[in-house]
Amino acid sequence: MRVGLTGGIASGKSTVSAILAELGAVVIDADKLAREVVEKGTPGLAAVVEAFGEGLLTPDGDLDRPAMGALVFHDEARRRTLESIVHPLVFERIVALEQEAPEGAVVVHDIPLLAESGRADTFDAVLVVDVPAETQVERMLRDRGWTREDAESRIASQATREDRLAVATHVVDNTGSLEDLRRRVEEVYAELTGSARAS
Repeated sequence: MRVGLTGGIASGKSTVSAILAELGAVVIDADKLAREVVEKGTPGLAAVVEAFGEGLLTPDGDLDRPAMGALVFHDEARRRTLESIVHPLVFERIVALEQEAPEGAVVVHDIPLLAESGRADTFDAVLVVDVPAETQVERMLRDRGWTREDAESRIASQATREDRLAVATHVVDNTGSLEDLRRRVEEVYAELTGSARAS
Protein backbone atom coordinates (compact mmCIF):
# COMPACT_ATOMS: atom_id res chain seq x y z
CA MET A 1 0.00 0.00 0.00
CA ARG A 2 1.72 3.19 -1.20
CA VAL A 3 0.54 6.35 0.53
CA GLY A 4 1.50 9.95 -0.21
CA LEU A 5 1.63 12.28 2.81
CA THR A 6 1.65 16.03 2.29
CA GLY A 7 0.68 19.31 3.91
CA GLY A 8 1.66 22.95 3.76
CA ILE A 9 4.51 24.39 5.79
CA ALA A 10 3.79 24.34 9.57
CA SER A 11 0.73 22.13 9.08
CA GLY A 12 2.13 19.43 11.38
CA LYS A 13 3.08 16.96 8.64
CA SER A 14 6.26 15.87 10.48
CA THR A 15 4.22 15.07 13.59
CA VAL A 16 1.78 13.00 11.53
CA SER A 17 4.70 11.25 9.86
CA ALA A 18 6.18 10.36 13.28
CA ILE A 19 2.81 9.03 14.54
CA LEU A 20 2.43 6.87 11.40
CA ALA A 21 5.93 5.45 11.95
CA GLU A 22 5.02 4.65 15.60
CA LEU A 23 1.91 2.84 14.36
CA GLY A 24 4.04 0.64 12.11
CA ALA A 25 4.08 2.40 8.75
CA VAL A 26 7.31 2.44 6.73
CA VAL A 27 7.95 6.17 6.27
CA ILE A 28 10.08 7.33 3.35
CA ASP A 29 11.05 10.99 3.72
CA ALA A 30 12.17 12.42 0.36
CA ASP A 31 13.73 15.53 1.99
CA LYS A 32 15.77 13.38 4.36
CA LEU A 33 16.92 11.19 1.46
CA ALA A 34 17.86 14.30 -0.53
CA ARG A 35 20.19 15.25 2.34
CA GLU A 36 21.61 11.71 2.67
CA VAL A 37 22.52 11.31 -1.02
CA VAL A 38 24.86 14.33 -0.83
CA GLU A 39 26.50 13.56 2.51
CA LYS A 40 30.29 13.62 2.81
CA GLY A 41 31.91 10.76 0.91
CA THR A 42 28.93 10.03 -1.36
CA PRO A 43 29.02 9.96 -5.18
CA GLY A 44 26.17 12.51 -4.98
CA LEU A 45 28.36 15.06 -3.21
CA ALA A 46 31.20 14.42 -5.66
CA ALA A 47 28.81 15.14 -8.54
CA VAL A 48 27.60 18.37 -6.88
CA VAL A 49 31.20 19.54 -6.38
CA GLU A 50 32.01 18.69 -9.99
CA ALA A 51 29.03 20.74 -11.19
CA PHE A 52 29.30 23.71 -8.80
CA GLY A 53 32.86 23.77 -7.47
CA GLU A 54 34.48 23.22 -4.08
CA GLY A 55 33.31 26.60 -2.82
CA LEU A 56 30.12 24.88 -1.70
CA LEU A 57 31.90 22.72 0.85
CA THR A 58 32.29 23.54 4.53
CA PRO A 59 35.83 23.39 6.02
CA ASP A 60 34.91 19.84 7.16
CA GLY A 61 34.08 18.75 3.61
CA ASP A 62 30.30 18.66 4.03
CA LEU A 63 27.89 20.35 1.64
CA ASP A 64 27.26 23.94 2.76
CA ARG A 65 23.47 23.80 2.51
CA PRO A 66 22.77 27.51 3.05
CA ALA A 67 25.33 28.43 0.36
CA MET A 68 23.88 25.84 -2.02
CA GLY A 69 20.37 27.12 -1.31
CA ALA A 70 21.39 30.71 -1.95
CA LEU A 71 23.07 29.70 -5.21
CA VAL A 72 20.10 27.82 -6.70
CA PHE A 73 17.15 29.64 -5.14
CA HIS A 74 16.95 32.40 -7.75
CA ASP A 75 18.67 30.56 -10.59
CA GLU A 76 16.43 28.17 -12.51
CA ALA A 77 19.26 26.62 -14.59
CA ARG A 78 21.43 25.89 -11.55
CA ARG A 79 18.46 24.53 -9.62
CA ARG A 80 17.74 22.13 -12.49
CA THR A 81 21.37 21.04 -12.56
CA LEU A 82 21.22 20.29 -8.84
CA GLU A 83 17.90 18.44 -9.23
CA SER A 84 19.31 16.38 -12.12
CA ILE A 85 21.99 15.12 -9.71
CA VAL A 86 19.89 14.66 -6.57
CA HIS A 87 16.53 13.43 -7.89
CA PRO A 88 17.73 10.21 -9.61
CA LEU A 89 19.74 9.29 -6.48
CA VAL A 90 16.72 9.90 -4.25
CA PHE A 91 14.52 7.87 -6.60
CA GLU A 92 16.97 4.92 -6.41
CA ARG A 93 16.87 5.03 -2.60
CA ILE A 94 13.05 5.21 -2.61
CA VAL A 95 12.80 2.14 -4.86
CA ALA A 96 15.23 0.24 -2.61
CA LEU A 97 13.34 1.20 0.57
CA GLU A 98 10.01 0.17 -0.96
CA GLN A 99 11.46 -3.20 -1.93
CA GLU A 100 12.77 -3.72 1.61
CA ALA A 101 9.36 -2.99 3.20
CA PRO A 102 7.68 -6.05 4.74
CA GLU A 103 4.82 -7.74 2.87
CA GLY A 104 1.49 -5.91 3.44
CA ALA A 105 3.17 -2.83 4.94
CA VAL A 106 1.73 0.65 4.58
CA VAL A 107 4.56 2.59 2.90
CA VAL A 108 4.16 6.33 3.49
CA HIS A 109 5.99 8.77 1.22
CA ASP A 110 6.45 12.09 3.04
CA ILE A 111 6.41 14.59 0.16
CA PRO A 112 5.99 18.28 1.03
CA LEU A 113 5.26 19.34 -2.57
CA LEU A 114 3.06 16.41 -3.62
CA ALA A 115 0.18 18.59 -4.86
CA GLU A 116 2.64 20.67 -6.89
CA SER A 117 4.40 17.63 -8.41
CA GLY A 118 1.33 16.25 -10.21
CA ARG A 119 2.23 12.78 -8.86
CA ALA A 120 -0.61 12.36 -6.37
CA ASP A 121 -2.35 9.85 -8.64
CA THR A 122 0.63 7.48 -8.46
CA PHE A 123 -0.32 6.56 -4.85
CA ASP A 124 -3.02 4.22 -3.51
CA ALA A 125 -4.03 6.92 -1.02
CA VAL A 126 -3.07 10.54 -0.29
CA LEU A 127 -3.12 11.97 3.24
CA VAL A 128 -3.29 15.74 3.48
CA VAL A 129 -2.53 17.39 6.82
CA ASP A 130 -4.80 20.41 6.78
CA VAL A 131 -4.89 23.68 8.71
CA PRO A 132 -6.09 27.17 7.74
CA ALA A 133 -3.38 29.52 6.39
CA GLU A 134 -3.72 31.77 9.43
CA THR A 135 -2.83 28.81 11.69
CA GLN A 136 0.27 28.14 9.55
CA VAL A 137 1.31 31.80 9.90
CA GLU A 138 0.74 31.80 13.69
CA ARG A 139 2.86 28.64 14.07
CA MET A 140 5.73 30.03 11.98
CA LEU A 141 5.75 33.26 13.99
CA ARG A 142 5.58 31.35 17.30
CA ASP A 143 7.74 28.26 16.60
CA ARG A 144 10.24 29.47 14.00
CA GLY A 145 10.53 33.16 14.84
CA TRP A 146 9.68 34.16 11.26
CA THR A 147 8.17 37.49 10.27
CA ARG A 148 4.58 37.52 9.04
CA GLU A 149 5.84 38.59 5.61
CA ASP A 150 8.26 35.62 5.37
CA ALA A 151 5.57 33.22 6.55
CA GLU A 152 2.98 34.51 4.08
CA SER A 153 5.41 34.47 1.15
CA ARG A 154 6.40 30.85 1.94
CA ILE A 155 2.72 29.84 2.04
CA ALA A 156 2.13 31.68 -1.25
CA SER A 157 4.99 29.75 -2.89
CA GLN A 158 3.29 26.42 -2.15
CA ALA A 159 0.13 24.85 -3.57
CA THR A 160 -3.08 26.38 -2.27
CA ARG A 161 -5.02 24.67 0.48
CA GLU A 162 -7.74 23.90 -2.11
CA ASP A 163 -5.18 22.29 -4.47
CA ARG A 164 -3.93 20.04 -1.68
CA LEU A 165 -7.43 19.07 -0.57
CA ALA A 166 -8.31 18.25 -4.19
CA VAL A 167 -5.71 15.42 -4.26
CA ALA A 168 -6.60 14.04 -0.79
CA THR A 169 -8.18 10.65 -0.21
CA HIS A 170 -7.90 11.26 3.56
CA VAL A 171 -7.81 14.66 5.28
CA VAL A 172 -6.11 14.95 8.66
CA ASP A 173 -7.34 18.10 10.39
CA ASN A 174 -4.64 19.49 12.68
CA THR A 175 -6.38 22.42 14.35
CA GLY A 176 -7.03 20.61 17.64
CA SER A 177 -4.81 19.13 20.34
CA LEU A 178 -2.04 16.59 19.84
CA GLU A 179 -4.43 13.95 21.27
CA ASP A 180 -7.06 14.88 18.63
CA LEU A 181 -4.39 14.60 15.94
CA ARG A 182 -3.18 11.20 17.18
CA ARG A 183 -6.78 9.88 17.26
CA ARG A 184 -7.42 11.02 13.69
CA VAL A 185 -4.13 9.52 12.44
CA GLU A 186 -4.96 6.23 14.18
CA GLU A 187 -8.38 6.19 12.44
CA VAL A 188 -6.80 6.82 9.03
CA TYR A 189 -4.09 4.22 9.64
CA ALA A 190 -6.72 1.62 10.58
CA GLU A 191 -8.54 2.37 7.29
CA LEU A 192 -5.30 2.09 5.32
CA THR A 193 -4.20 -1.18 6.91
CA GLY A 194 -7.74 -2.50 6.39
CA SER A 195 -7.61 -1.74 2.67
CA ALA A 196 -3.99 -2.97 2.41
CA ARG A 197 -5.20 -6.36 3.72
CA ALA A 198 -8.26 -6.34 1.47
CA SER A 199 -6.22 -5.74 -1.69
